[in-house]
Amino acid sequence: MAGRFAPRTPTTRTTYRGGHVPVPAARAQSRDLHLKQAQDQTPAKAEAPAQDLDLGLTLGPLRRGPGDPTFRTTADGSVWRASRTPEGPGTLRVRIHGGAVAAEAWGPGATWLLDGLPALLGADDDPDAFVPRHKLLALAHRARRGLRLTRTGLVMESLIPSVLEQKVTTDEAYGSWRLLVRKYGEPAPGPAPDGMYVMPDARTWAMIPSWEWHRANVDGKRSATIVRAARVARRLEEAAHMAPADARKRLELIPGIGPWTSAETVQRSNGAPDEVTTGDLHLPGIVGWALAGDRTADDAAMLELLAPYEGQRHRAARLILLSGRVPPRRAPRLAPNDITML
Repeated sequence: MAGRFAPRTPTTRTTYRGGHVPVPAARAQSRDLHLKQAQDQTPAKAEAPAQDLDLGLTLGPLRRGPGDPTFRTTADGSVWRASRTPEGPGTLRVRIHGGAVAAEAWGPGATWLLDGLPALLGADDDPDAFVPRHKLLALAHRARRGLRLTRTGLVMESLIPSVLEQKVTTDEAYGSWRLLVRKYGEPAPGPAPDGMYVMPDARTWAMIPSWEWHRANVDGKRSATIVRAARVARRLEEAAHMAPADARKRLELIPGIGPWTSAETVQRSNGAPDEVTTGDLHLPGIVGWALAGDRTADDAAMLELLAPYEGQRHRAARLILLSGRVPPRRAPRLAPNDITML
C-alpha cells in the first residue's frame, strides 16, 4: 500500500484489493520511439482530458498480482492491458501526457477497447457523491482525489480470477492465474511488453483437462465453477449491461458463485460503487477496526458501519483499504496449500 497512511501493511488479498499500482511518471521519450518502430500494425488512438485522474488507483484493481500477464506498467508511465473483447483480443496502452489521457490500442478488439475507455477510466463514476462521515475516510478521500471506479464492461475477465481467489491465499490464486493465462492464452497483439498475454476464450477455459487444473494448483471445486461459467459465458457477459444487483443475481445462478465472487466481479465489470464484498475473511475486521476499533466485526457489523455510505459502500471500503488502517496481526498467515504435491 502506498501513501502516508500506509507505512507497512500485511499483504493479504484484502489489502491488495485496495488496488493501488505504482505507475512511473512519464519520462522516457526513447521508449515511445521504440514502440513506434516496433509496431506491426497501425494502432487506433484516443485522447481525453486527465481531470486529476490517477491511473494507478483507477486501474489497479484489474491487476491480479505483480506478475499478471494481462497487465503491465512501464517506465514511460504507461499502463498496458491485454483483454478479450466481444470483437476479439486487443491490447490497450494508456498514459497521462501533457495533462491529457492518451491511449492506443491494437488487435481486433482495438476499437472496442477505445470506445470503452471513458468508462474504464471512471467517466461513469461520481466521486463527489461520496460524503465522508469519519475522519479516516475524510483523510483517505482527500488524499486520493484521483481515484475513479473503473468499469471494464467485461464479466469473464474479472469472474475467472475471482473464482480462482476463492478460499486460498493471494499467492496461490495469482500463481494459478499466471500459469493458466500463459499456457492457454495468446500473445497480446501489437507492441505489448514481453510476456503479455490475452486470457483464453470461453471454449478454451471449458476444455482445459482436469490434470492441467491440478498442475495449476486449482482444486476441483473452483475448476468446475469456471467450466460451468465458461459454458454460459455469453449470457454472463450480458450482466455487464445490467444494474449491479441484477448482474449479481445472474452470476449467482451458477453453482459455485456466491455473494463474495459476484461482488468482486461486478465491482470491476460494472463499476458498482455500492456492491460491498461480504463473506471475506479479512474485510469485516478491517472495516470494523478502522471505523469502530472492533477487529472482531462480522459481515453484519461491517454493513451496519457502512450503512451511512449507502450507494457508495464499495468506495468507502476501498478507501479504508487504501488508508492502510488494518488491525495488528495476531495469528500466523494462512499457509499456502499446494495440491500439485498430492
